[in-house]
Amino acid sequence: MSKIKIICTLGPASYKNTILNKLKKYKVDIFRINLSHTPKNKILQKIKFLKKKKIKNICIDTEGAQVRTTKVKKKLFFNKNQIVKVFVSSDLSDRKKICLYPKFNLFQCKVNSKIKLGFNNLALNIIKKDQKNNVLVTKVSDAGYLESNKAVHFSQNIKLPPLTEKDEFALKLAIKNGIKFFAMSFVNRSKDIQEIREIIKKKNFLISKIETKSALTNLKEISKKSNALLIDRGDLSRYVPIEEIPVAQEKIIEHGLKNSLPVYVATNLLETMIKEKQPTRAESHDIFSTLKQGASGLVLAAETAIGRDPVGCVMFMKKAIKVFKKNT
Repeated sequence: MSKIKIICTLGPASYKNTILNKLKKYKVDIFRINLSHTPKNKILQKIKFLKKKKIKNICIDTEGAQVRTTKVKKKLFFNKNQIVKVFVSSDLSDRKKICLYPKFNLFQCKVNSKIKLGFNNLALNIIKKDQKNNVLVTKVSDAGYLESNKAVHFSQNIKLPPLTEKDEFALKLAIKNGIKFFAMSFVNRSKDIQEIREIIKKKNFLISKIETKSALTNLKEISKKSNALLIDRGDLSRYVPIEEIPVAQEKIIEHGLKNSLPVYVATNLLETMIKEKQPTRAESHDIFSTLKQGASGLVLAAETAIGRDPVGCVMFMKKAIKVFKKNT
């Protein structure tokens, strides 16, 4: 049986000397820098900090073809039927306007289509396109909170470039600094991979993240140009009904096994441990079932980026993998 990898996402909870030393001690396989939560002016600082700690397997994970909300000073609640203007801008969002980034053609959106901001949260219905003022006028259809840097989902297909300007900057910087692992977010087709390969070249290890319906449709062609696949069950559940996520996961892992392609699984593996000391029985069972399907690795995201005990999460994952190997 080949080694089951643990990929650890870094963030405020884990960018600490004591924590990184322990994560190294417990032999985390890949240390992931998530560009969606890393300011452009901090990327080089993060890379140099990890290099100084002699951490070798650093992975740069792109923002990709994903629209997000800009910063808010504090999370804001929007009531149903409230009128809100939506802009493409890097400005702060507030009660009167919601700003989205990166730059894209906002007027691809159709009147009466929906915009969802974050998971199971705020939703807007487009009631008017004001092209003169470069704004969409919307009405809140589902009340909820607006928070900083949350993924935005449109009820129709929106054309976006596969890499953002920040992605391109970070990738070139990473190559200069000897980074050899990369993950591409929101891959939709093999053509998207060509763009990142132009920067990172064929010699470097590329993980293509399967998190859209298009990626599922184009799985075979994406696989041919990738070194590994990563199932992001969270973002994928925006496009696939949540009750069908286990089916999609099984099919992707089966595809990986048939094609000798590693498949890593992410999202909610140890979600409870963001705040609690122990996972739930359901989480423990999920990990075992995922490994039994044939997953090559497990990804800790918020658990190690913002959780109360990143080291505890890795230790539990190690124990869970040990139990799996002993009993299969």
